[in-house]
Amino acid sequence: MPETGSEVLAQPIAVEQLKQKDAARIRAMFGRVARRYDLLNHLLSASLDRVWRRKLARALVLPPGSRVLDLCCGTGDQALALRRPGVEIVAADFCLPMLALAAPKFQAAAPAAPAAPADGPVRAPGAGPRPSVLNADALALPFPDRSFHAATVSFGLRNVADLDRALGELARVLHPGGELGVLEFTVPAWQPLRGIYLFYFQHLLPKVGSLLSNDPTAYTYLPSSVLDFPQREAFTARMAAAGFDSATSTSLSGGILALYRARKKMR
Repeated sequence: MPETGSEVLAQPIAVEQLKQKDAARIRAMFGRVARRYDLLNHLLSASLDRVWRRKLARALVLPPGSRVLDLCCGTGDQALALRRPGVEIVAADFCLPMLALAAPKFQAAAPAAPAAPADGPVRAPGAGPRPSVLNADALALPFPDRSFHAATVSFGLRNVADLDRALGELARVLHPGGELGVLEFTVPAWQPLRGIYLFYFQHLLPKVGSLLSNDPTAYTYLPSSVLDFPQREAFTARMAAAGFDSATSTSLSGGILALYRARKKMR
């Protein structure tokens, strides 16, 4: 008999099964680690994940009136980093346990500062509107064409079953000229950092992740998914093929990750 969603969630998931990018198994894995996800992100990155998300948010030009999609939003940290006055943020993910943790974060966030009257004193800008959450699959986004002025994906595209289709969907829902920003891990080119990074990534990280998470395979899958993902020029080429112009790659933190930026072609 075929496995149901609940049966997949309850079963141990082998790394080789996860590498096949079966949506149900990837969703189940993230559901298993959801409650420890933030703790492990901060611990395993020495809290640099917060810095990286702020860099991505600051890299985007988002004038008031912009609408932004944060895809594969997880527990919502990137969406919160994107907040600014007059900008609407939609945080989307296909894993409900992740969204269940993101929603209360958004509710707890400080509300937007009230607009000052035209003849009143100038006020310091406050945080923007709280992000909204949506359960959505990156391969079939439930939005009309040209719905957003910008989009972000932080550490999520390497988990999708079809990278080119996901990039195509992002291009479809962006306005012409709309910007896409992506954060993703890469392997440093410089030695000895490359060797140190690979030892940590392939040996220490899986052990710590296994001890602290509810899924012993999740943090073994993480380094393998990074090594399998197209990096730097290979990924910017995939962005260009999906309908983006001016794709760039900027190495961060010695080359352990990259900030990718591109704009949807004007036609």
